[in-house]
Amino acid sequence: MNIEPLLRMEKIKKVFSGVVALDDVHFSLEQGEVHSLVGENGAGKSTLIKVLTGAYHRDGGEMFLEGSPVNFRTPEEAQHAGVVAVYQEVNLLMFRSVAENMFLGREPRRFGLIDWKRMYRDAGEVLRNLGLQIDPKATLGTLNIASRQMIAIARGVSLGAKVLVLDEPTSSLTEHEVVLLYDVIRRLKEQGTGIVYISHRFDELYAVCDKVTVLRDGKFIATRPLAGLERMDLICLMLGKKREDLEKKGSTAFGDHHESSSAKPLLEAEHLRRGRHLRDVSITAGRGEILGMAGLLGSGRTEVARAVFGADSIDEGKVSLEGKQLNLRSPHDAIRAGLAFLSEDRKAEGIVPDWSVRENMTLAALPALTRFGVVSRSAQNQIVERFMSRLGIKASSGEQKIRDLSGGNQQKVLLARWLCKNPKFLILDEPTRGIDVGAKSEIQALINELAEDGMGVLMISSELEELVEGSSRIVVMRDGECCAELTGKEISQDSIVKAMAAEEAGGVQSDSASAV
Repeated sequence: MNIEPLLRMEKIKKVFSGVVALDDVHFSLEQGEVHSLVGENGAGKSTLIKVLTGAYHRDGGEMFLEGSPVNFRTPEEAQHAGVVAVYQEVNLLMFRSVAENMFLGREPRRFGLIDWKRMYRDAGEVLRNLGLQIDPKATLGTLNIASRQMIAIARGVSLGAKVLVLDEPTSSLTEHEVVLLYDVIRRLKEQGTGIVYISHRFDELYAVCDKVTVLRDGKFIATRPLAGLERMDLICLMLGKKREDLEKKGSTAFGDHHESSSAKPLLEAEHLRRGRHLRDVSITAGRGEILGMAGLLGSGRTEVARAVFGADSIDEGKVSLEGKQLNLRSPHDAIRAGLAFLSEDRKAEGIVPDWSVRENMTLAALPALTRFGVVSRSAQNQIVERFMSRLGIKASSGEQKIRDLSGGNQQKVLLARWLCKNPKFLILDEPTRGIDVGAKSEIQALINELAEDGMGVLMISSELEELVEGSSRIVVMRDGECCAELTGKEISQDSIVKAMAAEEAGGVQSDSASAV
């Protein structure tokens, strides 16, 4: 006899302005099961969760909760039905009590007034059932981040959650606090709650999850039990690679690996630490060298780039350029020292969409182009003409709005923004993501040219072929640490995937975690 899953999503489709974000996606969740949803950036995880919780209206497919069809139009409808999401950024009221946050908008009443005694009693009961020793009367702002995360989960439980979505629940937690979360998850399982668990940390997935569903480019790839699934096989599913294909050479515009033109490092980052995101990371890169950086999403790749560029403060460590230690209080300090950083999200952190190509391209150079508070238009135009020609930027003129350009041409404008500053060291985070093959080849050739001219480059990429063919050396990141450094004949797709898949020695484990 077939038993209907707690939650079943069939052939889910979601389209944004003609762009298909989800295409025929399947997902199911059993009662008392922890089911992980994984995939790289743009895979469709967030979109699927928003469809599940009523934040987005689906454009196709069906959804069933306990065997009955559902179509949530708002998150409130989903919560009333027992589908609750706890997101990475906890959205609670810092100046209210724990109990008030748990019962906000549905406070128990007596004679038309809030029944405070009952609310504190009910909140305390929920917290005790989760094994949490938190005072319901405590003001939320006096509690640490881990306790606030637990309160958000407890609120979901108090709503009568049948399906609980946990989105990156450990992102701000210490290892001790992660163990506490694992214990809460174990208790929820015992109570029959189904949990959708989203995390980029493999150690967590294998510690708490029963199954995993992989999405890639908005499509359903596979659902597998985690028990017996090797990490390398999971990574291959996420990246769309086959084991037997990993040794095959890709095709990029890079030539042979670049060797550093100087034995003395150009850039040194030593013992960088930042919470659980960076754990004693050290890298070096020389002039004319392309240092590749590999790792799955959440491994710490972007965190290294942001720390080196001064965009994120660090707890410990130092960054040096040409042997001189830098005091990086902000990206402004990094730019003045000769660093440049091309972010992976050009739309959110790169382009100013309503500005012209000219305005976007010369943004970083404005201080040098300004006299007595007036920007020199002729100097701007000289820069635009030079780099539009050099990089082959296809635009009607420098006055065309950058939002009207293709993704590849937008990326070239952002590269030109930094190149006109004549940087000594260039950090590239996913420089070819989301652009067509022709533009990708042109940008790869440009990176090659910059290295040949003596610039140092740190290139972060999810494209293994790009890293293998374009890097002098490759550093592999995993769980906030450098887990491997590959040089010469060691550089291959197979070696990168093996390093990403290897289990971390001494990962977060506990009796409660292993019992989940």
